Amino acid sequence: MTDLLERAVATARGLSPEMQDEIARLVLAYAGEEQSVIPLTPEEEADLAESDVEEARGDFATEDQMRAIWAKYGR
Repeated sequence: MTDLLERAVATARGLSPEMQDEIARLVLAYAGEEQSVIPLTPEEEADLAESDVEEARGDFATEDQMRAIWAKYGR
């Protein structure tokens, strides 16, 4: 382990357990762990699965739909 990573871990020890878990999830994600960085609810998992299906079949927003979104929310 590098000195910088040792220092980061030492600093993290002083944080709340919740913050330590957040840091741990990020480190595991960067290291290639398959687990999601942010735990999803079953509903969020289902939404993500549906969006994967939509992507696979090429079901994307049209240019006009995207222009309307950008006009509404700014860009």
